[in-house]
Amino acid sequence: MTEDPGTQGARVLIVGGTGRLGALLRRAWAAGGVTGLAWQARRAMPEADLVFDPLREPAAFARAAEGCDAVLMLAGVVSGDGLSLNRALGMAAVEAARAGGARRVFLASSAAVYGRDAEDARESDTVCPVSAYGQAKLEMEQAVLARAAQIGQAAHCLRIGNVAGADALLGQVDDAPVSLDMFDGGKGPLRSYCGPRVLAEILLRLVRAPGDLPPVLNVAQPGAVRMEDLLEADGRVWRPRRARPEAIECVRLNTELLQSTIGAITPASAIGIVADLRRIVPRATHAGR
Repeated sequence: MTEDPGTQGARVLIVGGTGRLGALLRRAWAAGGVTGLAWQARRAMPEADLVFDPLREPAAFARAAEGCDAVLMLAGVVSGDGLSLNRALGMAAVEAARAGGARRVFLASSAAVYGRDAEDARESDTVCPVSAYGQAKLEMEQAVLARAAQIGQAAHCLRIGNVAGADALLGQVDDAPVSLDMFDGGKGPLRSYCGPRVLAEILLRLVRAPGDLPPVLNVAQPGAVRMEDLLEADGRVWRPRRARPEAIECVRLNTELLQSTIGAITPASAIGIVADLRRIVPRATHAGR
């Protein structure tokens, strides 16, 4: 990530910034000297600049969005009975941005919306999520983009690939051996990945981008990496296992639209992605939850 003194006058409200992904972004932006960021949490804590519940306190959410160039909605539910809250959280962000006059809303979606057929997934492709999480994120996208168009609010759903350190592979605390699905040909899962520092830079470029942005963007480093290569690059012990029936071998996001919007992005490599993570999160520590 290129060192940067700030967001060029922009103010960004990060909602849900105390989760695992938010903690990584906080470290990455702090390392780059980025300013102009306001961090929200639902309860008072040292990391929070603003405390409010985005679903139960819409007026506080709207006040927090006042004067913001962008609202970044990271809050979400990844499993369990609360998956429908992803739609509610997205809608709350759009309404608050509109009420507060924020220029743009960026909402964290997921590569999971593409389902199994994701070998060169483009934003214009037909999506077919196979998991409840992917379906919930797709429903969030559809609802917020329809509402944003109705009220004239710029909103952008970011289909983010795996983020090193926020994932189950490199984000676990201990050094216990990892069991990895192996497919025909003796290869492990192939995934679009992003180092946290590269992701932080991508998000800042999107905040600063002039003109209109696409409503949906794939977000990852160009290319894809094998999970076993990431484990090897991180010096981790891992054990192969026969791929489970539900395992997906390939999720590769096409990033041409993203790069045409904000410029070239560092291509993915296992060594580079692990180095990106370990510059801000040494192996002995954890990025947060």
